[in-house]
Amino acid sequence: MKIWYGALWMLLCFFAFSCNQGGETVKTDSAYKFFNLERAGWKSKAISQYFSGMGYTATLVPIQYYLIKEKGFDNPSEIDSLYEAYKTERVIEMEFRHDSKDDLLKKAYTGRNYEASVKYMAFSMSKDFMAVTKSGDTVQCSGAVFERNFKLAPYKKLLLHFGGIPEDEQIQLVYQDQLFGNGIIKFKFTETPLKL
Repeated sequence: MKIWYGALWMLLCFFAFSCNQGGETVKTDSAYKFFNLERAGWKSKAISQYFSGMGYTATLVPIQYYLIKEKGFDNPSEIDSLYEAYKTERVIEMEFRHDSKDDLLKKAYTGRNYEASVKYMAFSMSKDFMAVTKSGDTVQCSGAVFERNFKLAPYKKLLLHFGGIPEDEQIQLVYQDQLFGNGIIKFKFTETPLKL
């Protein structure tokens, strides 16, 4: 009987240690980000996932912010008509940062040389993103803009563009991390940006 209890105890210890070793924990956090212009502002929820020393933050950016930023406040009817034309478009700001505030595109983090990492972020990374609507439709990222900061800030930023999503539809951003190798990361947006 002692041998049976000893074997059971060892088996339980084996399972306990095997489940903890190498298991990365993912921490999820959310905060609000503000997009302000001269006479208008919006509040949007920023969702952050932390994994393997990396922080991934996704924020749904209001379309009106970019329309007013581009066209100004001079002609409100033009802004309204542009908004009607683009209200099914979504722009998501994706920010990447490392806990050490080091440059993320170094070979130590990507496994690629620096130039290849920059090219991947600028030209190919949009293929790693898709949006899933609450109704179950999958929308591929139709484009991304890599905002270069030339090592002046400790983060990298992409603006992702998705089209054909109904105005009030909730979405989940799915990111297949090919650059840093952290697997599939999901960001569920439950709120639309609020005009202040």
